[in-house]
Amino acid sequence: MDSDFLDLVEEDPAKKKFTGIKFCPDCNNMLYPREDKEHQRLMYTCRNCDHSEQAESPCIYINKLMHEIDELTQIVADVVNDPTLPKTYDHVCPNCDLKEAVFFQAQSRRAEEEMKLYYVCTNRECNHRWTD
Repeated sequence: MDSDFLDLVEEDPAKKKFTGIKFCPDCNNMLYPREDKEHQRLMYTCRNCDHSEQAESPCIYINKLMHEIDELTQIVADVVNDPTLPKTYDHVCPNCDLKEAVFFQAQSRRAEEEMKLYYVCTNRECNHRWTD
């Protein structure tokens, strides 16, 4: 892959200059990206007049996906029925104030985070999940 493109993608978005929509300085219509095949470069051209300008960056659009799953939503409420899980009477449910919850320890999928204790309220109408 082209190293210039990789530098552009890996660059900090806060430092990157936002291009946005470009407009023609002559007729104020929108400029559209077009490839100059002869010189192999990206140009912005007006469809109304003959204005054309070279793009500051070879990238038109970056779609950066940030996928993060809330770990608490992955806990099945039926864990309260598991007889092998320990129960605590020292942690009050923040949702219904019941003083009974099952708890277990699980390591996060992200290596940089520490292991956490997960609590699930034993009140069947509540089933609230939380961490300390």
